[in-house]
This record gives sequence, C-alpha cells and structure tokens, in this order.
Amino acid sequence: MTTPQVEAFLEMMAVERDASPHTLSAYARDLADAEQSVGPGGLLAADETAIEAWFSGLARRGLSASTAARRRSAVRQFYRFCLGEGWRRDDPSRRLEAPKQGRPLPRVLSREEVLRLLTASSAREGSGGLRMLALVELAYASGLRVSELLALRVEAVRRDPAYLIVRGKGGKERLAPLNSTAREAVKAWLVARDAARPEKAPDSPWLFPSGGASGHLTPRRFAQLLDQAAIDAGIDPARLSPHVLRHAFATHLLEGGADLRVVQTLLGHADIATTQIYTHVATDHLSQLVNRHHPLAREE
Repeated sequence: MTTPQVEAFLEMMAVERDASPHTLSAYARDLADAEQSVGPGGLLAADETAIEAWFSGLARRGLSASTAARRRSAVRQFYRFCLGEGWRRDDPSRRLEAPKQGRPLPRVLSREEVLRLLTASSAREGSGGLRMLALVELAYASGLRVSELLALRVEAVRRDPAYLIVRGKGGKERLAPLNSTAREAVKAWLVARDAARPEKAPDSPWLFPSGGASGHLTPRRFAQLLDQAAIDAGIDPARLSPHVLRHAFATHLLEGGADLRVVQTLLGHADIATTQIYTHVATDHLSQLVNRHHPLAREE
C-alpha cells in the first residue's frame, strides 16, 4: 500500500518534473520495495542502517546493477522531497554509493567466422556481391565506424591508397589502413559501380551510393545486408552488426600482439580505457607470450 508521502512525491514528479507514466510506475515499485524492506514505519521512519541494509541486499537478491541504481535514485529523490516538505530533518540515503555497472563486453567474431563471412559475401552474384565484399573487407581491414565507412567518398579510393584519411568523432582525423585484400575488393567494386552508372549521368560522390535521401547506403540497410550474409555463412545474425566488424578488427589485432596504444590510434579512441575492453579476448594469447618470453616463466 502506497503511503501518503510516497503519493505526494509521485504527484510532484508528474506535475513539476513531467515524469512519464513509465518512470512513475517504476519509482512506485522501487519505493514500495524499500517500504517493505526497511522495517516498521517504512521509509519515513527508517534510519541510515536500515536504508543501507536494504540497498546492499539488492545485489544478493539478484537485481542487476542498473535496477539497483534506479532504486537508489528513487529513494534519494524521495528523501530530498521529504526534507523539502519538512517531514524529515536528515537524509538516511546520503551515503548510498551508486553500484558499479561495469561495461558490457563487445560481441566479437572469431577469425574463422570472419573468413566464412567474407566467403559468403563474395559468393553473391553480380554487383551486389562485389559491394558486400568491399563493405565487409573495408570494415574488417580498417576498423572504421559504420558512419565513417558509409560516408567514404569515391575520390578517396580511386588511386588505390594503402590507407584512408578518416574524419572521426569530434572532427579528429586519423589514418585507417587498408590491406591488399580490401584494396582488391574495392577495385572490383569500383568497376561494377562505374559500369552501373547510366551514360552521361553525374557520378555520385559516395563510394557506396544509394537512392535514399542521404545519397549513400544507410546503416540500417547495411545491417540488413549483414544479416543475410551471416545466415549464408552459418552465423547467428544476432551476433553480427556493422560495429561487430570493428570489434573484430581491434580484438584480432590485439590477439596478434599489436600494441594497445597503436590499436587506440587506429580506432580513433580519445581514451585508452575504451580500447582496453578488447583485451579480454586476448588473455590466452598474452599469457602464452609471458610464458614464452619472461625469464622466470617455467615450462609446465
């Protein structure tokens, strides 16, 4: 049963802060849970010990860090409201620390799966297959973000460059490498692309032109094409997206012994902590390097 104080708080959230019905419903559940857990008198009578015991118990009950963080927010806002109304003289939730939610690990394809994806892409007939192969090869060889990949201009690749100059987040430029297979795939696509252009029609500035408003292939359409390529390659489409190819680029470089700072530069990450998340899949490889090269390593 909702207390008058909680009802007044939820009414304030709706009227003064324009909280959505979804938010109000979630906060009502969160506060009801706390009311039932903190002992006699509920939230209005609870002390710091009771509030902290309730909060620490959320993890033991199996609640996710994000859910615990929302419940903490609901209770803290409720107590600030109580202070403003004069119903309490202290805030027993003031020492609650936000739970560490961690960072989700990226989905990554194995090298064998990438090869299967490339094979499936190249097996498609006509210019569609050449375009798909160029897209996958470029994404995997360079680690481009999908927005960077689809916004490539055709002039950037006409002269068969060994690397691209890419303008990424914040307008920062970086070099993106192209290996020989990616360059060959791009050259084959350029031949098909140019042949498909109607005679005397102006050339599109984009490497992957489209009839849509943007003038080039959209991330949504690329994702749809990837889904079909994944099915053809025997890969669960749920495990694949344009960004997963960027993850594979970074992870496979680290598995091969690349320096973390180099990978950071190639990906265009401002903070190396963003790049470090890819090291999780290279643990076995790094352990082998230590065992082989460290002077105190012993043979098992």
